[in-house]
Amino acid sequence: MAESARKQTTQLIQGDDARHDPVRLLVVQEDARPAIDLHDEDTVMTFPHLLVRELIALLAASLVLVVVSLLFDAPLEELANPEVTPNPAKAPWYFLGLQELLHYYPPLVSGVILPGLVVAALVVVPYFPINLKRTSLFEGREVGRVVATLVAVGAGLTALFYFTGAHPVWPIIGPTWFVIGLMASPAALPEGPGRRWLTTRSVPFWVFFWFLVVAVVLTVVGVFFRGPGWAFTLPWVEGIYY
Repeated sequence: MAESARKQTTQLIQGDDARHDPVRLLVVQEDARPAIDLHDEDTVMTFPHLLVRELIALLAASLVLVVVSLLFDAPLEELANPEVTPNPAKAPWYFLGLQELLHYYPPLVSGVILPGLVVAALVVVPYFPINLKRTSLFEGREVGRVVATLVAVGAGLTALFYFTGAHPVWPIIGPTWFVIGLMASPAALPEGPGRRWLTTRSVPFWVFFWFLVVAVVLTVVGVFFRGPGWAFTLPWVEGIYY
């Protein structure tokens, strides 16, 4: 009786959607792929689609670096003198963003806490539920409410970075309002390619874009606009410091 009951519960089901039908055994012949509903989003294999593009980008960047190194000399300064400390003493350019933060916050905050929060945010943001759907900022939302929310967020960040540092952190406040302006611009722009591109960007895109703009501005200010004593200076006017 037990064998006959087991045979009755085993049946062959054919279907076109492998996620809908309860498949227990799946046989794929040659290069055939199981029929899966792919209407959620377009997907491609990591290899060769992604890795080949990354390899091409790496070769192109290497070629540019080789050409630049052959045509231009490195901007080296005089020989190092251990008895003379340059003013200002600047770190390599890729650390000048953090050195610029030292102008506003103590070393523990600018060198440990803020970079740690940024790294943690970059790790956590992709796992937000809103990122899975990649819906645009204005989709299914009232335009006026979205703009009001953006202004409120900008005001809160402005107050945070204006009052918490030894000086107002303009290299972060300025990019914050620049990004918020881009996020809210579709509400005032006429219909066109630019407006369509802005309206299709998701919230995680804008968060990562904000991180990128802030990092670039901090680095540029540290490289070109800081003179002796880490005072603000205009790089095209020699001897003028603020």
